[in-house]
Amino acid sequence: MVKKSAGLLMYRFKDGVLQVFLVHPGGPYWSNKDDGAWSIPKGIIDPGEDPLSAANREFQEETGISPDGTFIALTPLKQPSGKIIYAWAFEGECDPAIIRSNTFSMEWPPHSGEMREFYEIDRGQWFPSDVAKTKIIKGQRGFIEELERLLASGTCSS
Repeated sequence: MVKKSAGLLMYRFKDGVLQVFLVHPGGPYWSNKDDGAWSIPKGIIDPGEDPLSAANREFQEETGISPDGTFIALTPLKQPSGKIIYAWAFEGECDPAIIRSNTFSMEWPPHSGEMREFYEIDRGQWFPSDVAKTKIIKGQRGFIEELERLLASGTCSS
């Protein structure tokens, strides 16, 4: 069965520049990674769950922020793993310093038998869209590119 995730790409204009909000995964495997490590807030769609509802739930779980606005459907992207990510863009605002993520447990260090808690997301940040395309995981870059095209064509308003 193909895994499916859903997420939200929040955007804003600051001084006339398109910026997108990305999150950095928590935990020890991601701690020293930057370019190509950031993501849209997203997560697994529960069985029977509407993908947009899942995207909203995951955004709130990973940031502590209740998303609000008009959601613009973006083309789903198939990842190298085979997973499909559904995403919606929306115009919004937040202070990255106040995001609060849920946590997960994992054995750390490996084979130690010791379980530790880590934040699912260790930080969020606004990036100009050109910078965001280097920060985001390669398989999600298409979401930013599609948002840029939609905004440039006037298909969605800002």
